[in-house]
Amino acid sequence: MREFIRNTVLAGAVIGLMSLGAAAQSSDKAAGSSQDSSKSASNASGSSQLSAADQTFVKKAAQGGMAEVELGKLATQKASSEDVKKFGQRMVDDHTKANDQLKQIAGNKGVTLPTDLNSKDQAMKERLSKLDGEKFDQAYMKNMVRDHTKDVSEFRKESTSGKDSDLKSFASQTLPTLEDHLKEAKNIAPKQDKQAMKEKPAAGQTSQQ
Repeated sequence: MREFIRNTVLAGAVIGLMSLGAAAQSSDKAAGSSQDSSKSASNASGSSQLSAADQTFVKKAAQGGMAEVELGKLATQKASSEDVKKFGQRMVDDHTKANDQLKQIAGNKGVTLPTDLNSKDQAMKERLSKLDGEKFDQAYMKNMVRDHTKDVSEFRKESTSGKDSDLKSFASQTLPTLEDHLKEAKNIAPKQDKQAMKEKPAAGQTSQQ
């Protein structure tokens, strides 16, 4: 009888230990599942980490930076002025670097950036693709002055009133480069206008020949 009771107690203890182990495993799985769900929810709602204004800035900055690189590549191929060629190469180098930094920040915030030029920038690219020499130089530099005037304004606003600290820092660090781009573009653009006027035949000159 005593042997029977002892065996019963031992069996009960073993079953109890097995139950505790199963419960612990179940608890661990539940905790892991909860953490995974939390991570998934965080990633899914990543864009909600940014205010509407910050999200707009990110996407516009990415779109503009992508356009600067594409048009800069055109300038290195089609410009006749050495100044314009160098400026185009600088656009490719500087904006590629800035674009990469912005992609990293956007990825951390769960924001998907555009991968194609918008209709306006695509139209400009197609227009410039049909130009050569002085005509290209003149049109490209005018566009660079206009675009960088807008860029400087938007980055300055984000650097002071942006809600996200990472984006504010990015805007503040990139702003001096954009201001330098604008200054350089304003210096080069008038030279291209003068060159275009110089190359253009005077009125009536062709008919006299």
